[in-house]
Amino acid sequence: MTGDRSGPAADVALVREVAAGSEDALAILYDRHADAVYHAASRLTSDRQVAEEVVQETFLALWNRAELFDPAAGSLAAWLHTIARNRTVDRLRAAGRRPNLVALSSASGVDEHDTAALERLVTSGRVLGGADLGPGPERALESAEVRVAVQGALAAMPDTERTVIVLAYHEELSQTEIATRLGWPLGTVKTRTRRALLHLRVALAGELREPLDRSETAVGAREGSVE
Repeated sequence: MTGDRSGPAADVALVREVAAGSEDALAILYDRHADAVYHAASRLTSDRQVAEEVVQETFLALWNRAELFDPAAGSLAAWLHTIARNRTVDRLRAAGRRPNLVALSSASGVDEHDTAALERLVTSGRVLGGADLGPGPERALESAEVRVAVQGALAAMPDTERTVIVLAYHEELSQTEIATRLGWPLGTVKTRTRRALLHLRVALAGELREPLDRSETAVGAREGSVE
């Protein structure tokens, strides 16, 4: 695509390129809108890690479902804002529903038989803690497939993005330590880390794909724009 790539009209053209499979177009939109998406998530949660993950999930949704974006219903910024809001709310709700694990021995009442205690706890909805039986064969196969997909994605990445991922996850360096080691500005490290993570999510899209909320298929005029 040639010409001016700024503004809503350019966003529409880039989304069409994303729908056709262009990772370059996705990268341009990511650089243009990632900060606004992050701020949209941050308004709902003070957890920076959650906000960062929401950014990745939002652009993964764009990659997977770009053809669902309807420019007649609203801007791309508003559409991404809606996805980010929904994903953040989903995460907050999921965190609020985290089960409280209790051991059966500690949950039994005085002179209460284990069977009676189990029936009472099941009725109350509490979850019992127990031994970890480890992954079954299906999960083990899935993990192996994910590892292969990650290795392939790393091999296909630009050297600069692969370097920050290896230093962060293999050598467990912080972004500040990576910047010092490589002599890069901290902002450059953050940008390349975000883009590397997005490439990984795109590569694993088949494994990570989730159902799209119906409200993400279109954005009404009331959604407005993202600041």
